[in-house]
Amino acid sequence: MNIRTDIKTVGIIGTGTMGAGIAQVFAQAGRTALMYDAAAGAVERAVSTIHKSLDKLVEKQKLPADTANAAKGRLQPADLSAMQRADLIVEAVFEDVEVKRGIYHELARVVPPDVVFASNTSSISISHLGAISGRPAQFIGMHFFNPVPLMALVEVVVGLQTAEPVIELICRLSQELGKKPLRVKDHPGFASNRVLMPLINEAIACYADGVADAETIDEVMKLGCAHTMGPLATADLIGLDVCLNIMEVLHRDLGQDKYAPAPLLRTMVRAGLLGRKSGRGFYDYTQKK
Repeated sequence: MNIRTDIKTVGIIGTGTMGAGIAQVFAQAGRTALMYDAAAGAVERAVSTIHKSLDKLVEKQKLPADTANAAKGRLQPADLSAMQRADLIVEAVFEDVEVKRGIYHELARVVPPDVVFASNTSSISISHLGAISGRPAQFIGMHFFNPVPLMALVEVVVGLQTAEPVIELICRLSQELGKKPLRVKDHPGFASNRVLMPLINEAIACYADGVADAETIDEVMKLGCAHTMGPLATADLIGLDVCLNIMEVLHRDLGQDKYAPAPLLRTMVRAGLLGRKSGRGFYDYTQKK
């Protein structure tokens, strides 16, 4: 099959926490990052966040100043029509099939047919998204982890129709970004979230039952199970709304009660207590800024 393999320019669709991190690692790796977001001001905020992140890496002597400055110069705010210049599309918009469907429909009008589409989705079927995109053989999951510049893993999710050359391209590209690509099949939750989310969910149930406070539950897992971060702090970092969304996908698609979201998780999301991004979750972040 004919796919573009010389990836010099990457279209990043969605510039929230994950999209900004993805744009940063591509820019650091010498690729131009075309950054699009439908929300007003989102791209500008993302660029500012990336600049601060790069400056911090320089301050900690983890990145040369000239490399950071070059990466900043590769960040380009763009509209969807500019994606015709992209050699690869990485979609990182909100976890909603209909939102993604609209984006793919718009991209199909301007993006050349030899360009691979990758989705950073953490829960939605890659096979389903590939069918929606209109290019299922050239569609793949490229699941990064937060914070993207620091986390080594890229979960490469293979849909039912994903072509082998596409898999090889994304694995090679992930390595060029300094990441470790691990190939998994398209299945609810993939490998990462099928294991992680039930752990977080059970930690929430444990907290709700009054077994221990949040700090104690997290310390038990850190000291007793060698986790670098406890499950409740991890949930706050991911976002409790994202955790709930993934648990709902697991419960619906696997059809087993063990994946039912903990009632407290649903209540906290309804209350707007989403973790770090809202200032409060299982921990209070308003005093840590």
